[in-house]
Amino acid sequence: MAKVTTLEISQRAKAGKGAARATRREGMVPGVVYGGKKEPALVSIDPRIIMKELHRGAWHSRLYQFSIGGEQVHALIRDIQFHPVSDAPIHIDFLRLVPGQSVHVQVGITFTGEDEAPGIKRGGVLNIARHSVDVEVPVENIPEHFTVDLSKLDINDNVRWDDLQGTEHSTPTLHIPNFVIASIAPPTVDEESEDASEEAAEAK
Repeated sequence: MAKVTTLEISQRAKAGKGAARATRREGMVPGVVYGGKKEPALVSIDPRIIMKELHRGAWHSRLYQFSIGGEQVHALIRDIQFHPVSDAPIHIDFLRLVPGQSVHVQVGITFTGEDEAPGIKRGGVLNIARHSVDVEVPVENIPEHFTVDLSKLDINDNVRWDDLQGTEHSTPTLHIPNFVIASIAPPTVDEESEDASEEAAEAK
């Protein structure tokens, strides 16, 4: 299961564009926490915290916890809106999680064993088809990431969904059976160098 990251979040009392603008004037980002069969809760958060999470990567599937009105909430970041000019975050949406619920998340893939792969040692090129996979998964089993071992791949070999580790509770939303994650392509050959080699061979 993914590790839980604690955030410092404040509750907002007022809704509406005017209240949101006032929050931004105070240097905070307005947001909303929805889902879990409860009324949406209005919140505000320091933009530096949002940017820190974005720079960490894989925030789509990271579990967060924070307190709202004395209640401990577990949530996912569902959406972040940015200013069209400055790219600063201007609004954030959280999805409240409850036990027994299944959610749609994007889970990143960690690649290991690239240096040991026979195909790469022989000059093959690693082609990564997917750096992440969209899945449906129970909230209790959201993985931090999936892992794929490339160490035994030779040229023209590939790894597929069934080869990933950590997918036990996850169902991909892509309706393609056992889709490709990565493959080892043959070495690329410079056509000019190849022509020159052929000319040299003919000259002999």
